[in-house]
Amino acid sequence: MDAKIIGMLGAGLVMGIAAAGSAIGIGIAGTAAIGAAKRCLKANKPAPMMLLALSSFPLSQTLYGFVLMLQMLGVTVTPDNAGQMLGFGIAGGFAIAFSAIGQGKGAAAACDALTDTGKGLAFYIGILGIVESIALFAMVFTMMNLG
Repeated sequence: MDAKIIGMLGAGLVMGIAAAGSAIGIGIAGTAAIGAAKRCLKANKPAPMMLLALSSFPLSQTLYGFVLMLQMLGVTVTPDNAGQMLGFGIAGGFAIAFSAIGQGKGAAAACDALTDTGKGLAFYIGILGIVESIALFAMVFTMMNLG
């Protein structure tokens, strides 16, 4: 297979895998947000709009995958670095995706806790920020090693 194709495959995979992780994370968080909103509405209380914001947190990992993809597309692919580019795409994509999935799980718990207590929002957002840092580290460290 041509080296350029292998390098392009790595760039495409980083974006696709990161976006898939975001979709899974948003699905997890969104499901919890809908359940939490239902509990509020059933009790004749308004559903906090913050549920929508919490469930959107994993979306940013798609952006990180996109930025990394653009950086990878700027690298001249040779037979010597084609495998490395493919590896960076797969490893970077999965690191970002798993961050999004973990963030979705955290956001799901935050939706549940916020609805039940009405307290702790800053703490929940802090935890989600820590999980997000994994995606940022994966993106930056991969970009540093692209050469």
